[in-house]
Amino acid sequence: MQKPQGESVNGVHTESETTGKVITCKAAVVLGPGQPFVIEEIQVDPPQKMEVRVKILYTSICHTDLSYWKGESEAYRVYPRILGHEAAGIVESVGEGVVDMRKGDHVIPIFNGECGDCVYCKCDNTNLCEKFRVHPLRSVMVNDGKCRFSTKDGKPIFHFLNTSTFTEYTVLHSACVVKIDSKAPLKKMILLSCGVSSGLGAAWNTAKVQAGSSVAIFGLGSVGLAAAEGARTRGASKIIGVDINPNKFIKGKAMGLTDFINPNDSKNPVHEIIQEMTGGGVDYSFECAGNLDVLREAFLSTHEGWGITVLLGIHPTPRMLPIHPMELFDGRRIIGSVFGDFKGKTQLPHFAQQCMRGVVNLDEFITHELPFEKINEAFQLLADGKSLRCVLHL
Repeated sequence: MQKPQGESVNGVHTESETTGKVITCKAAVVLGPGQPFVIEEIQVDPPQKMEVRVKILYTSICHTDLSYWKGESEAYRVYPRILGHEAAGIVESVGEGVVDMRKGDHVIPIFNGECGDCVYCKCDNTNLCEKFRVHPLRSVMVNDGKCRFSTKDGKPIFHFLNTSTFTEYTVLHSACVVKIDSKAPLKKMILLSCGVSSGLGAAWNTAKVQAGSSVAIFGLGSVGLAAAEGARTRGASKIIGVDINPNKFIKGKAMGLTDFINPNDSKNPVHEIIQEMTGGGVDYSFECAGNLDVLREAFLSTHEGWGITVLLGIHPTPRMLPIHPMELFDGRRIIGSVFGDFKGKTQLPHFAQQCMRGVVNLDEFITHELPFEKINEAFQLLADGKSLRCVLHL
């Protein structure tokens, strides 16, 4: 691997060495739907105005990465591309106008950015941003519509979800980079980039789970188990996990699950089982499977009059919601949650400190660790349902 020569500080090349220069580094590049990742040398341009170049130290794999890798939707199929959006690293350099970060800062990327200036960012009722909200189809930088990655012969390599973390160095807009406490354990902080923030935040910020309440969680991947952890920390008395993989209940117990339902073990619809278990339905349900039939079960599992269903799963299907408008007059509500309704740059630093104090149990989410070069093995672990989060060490 070829890189600029010279001294480094905390694993980051010195300012005189790389600032304003192209860096050659390793990245895992996907060339087509379902094709194995290729570890190759790429060129990473310097950050432009309001951009940040980050040395990635740890990254992990989310089901969203898996969906894009498979190319489940034709709109996802942009290649060559660098995927990845859960990570942590150190700022290598900043572009013109960046004042809230500097070289050497510990940071995490966020796919749902926060510019702080637009009408969305100034509204307390949303965590979306006019320019830097999650954009599944964007594959270039916002500033100039170009890529900061290229092959050694100069051909562009496309970006992913405002982040692209399957690379030793990446370039992001500063709205999508969050500075955290330098004492925070970076390996664990990657979980705040997506899965844990999305699931736990859905319980804390979107549903606002109350102490003594009942909860049902459909789909016990990292996001679902993070929702369970969020419900547990808010004092929910009954947390029901629903999944076709019975091994998920073993892990889920550590995150607060009190009951488990495997839909394959009964001929009755899951919502009927839950209604019987809870005397009419749960107060809150979370759909984390990305399946419309599951969404309907989650909706019907909540109690008439006040039940809230939070939609977290990614749905690539063109099908519409499986709910008749008249059913909403029964008092049940349904709402979507993006990034757990956290405003990333404003609220994640405090959330990171809460995690450092042990308010949230992050250790249980990391089930595997591998060197970056074994990224294809890590994807297979997730595809086979054997891992929650596999941390890749760069």
